[in-house]
Amino acid sequence: MSADGNWKITINTPMGAQEVNASITTSGDTFTGKTSGRMGDQEISGKVDGDKLTWSSAITQPMPMTLEFEATVSGDNMTGNVKLGAFGNAGLTGVRV
Repeated sequence: MSADGNWKITINTPMGAQEVNASITTSGDTFTGKTSGRMGDQEISGKVDGDKLTWSSAITQPMPMTLEFEATVSGDNMTGNVKLGAFGNAGLTGVRV
């Protein structure tokens, strides 16, 4: 299943739901893209394994940490998990827009 396109992603963090818009372009077993949200814009890149995407993102707000994403694409929907550094995990959902 192709993950190419624009996505509205919601991450259910301990600080409440955080919404991010993402554009994703796959190429074989990798992808590149860009996210934009309340915390600003960021270029992303990661791995594609069938219908699964994995990538990491360094943030500075509300505190510096590296977020580790794992998402599965099914049609126009995305579900997954974000590892929030030392703060556990947060569920992720997304819809293609």
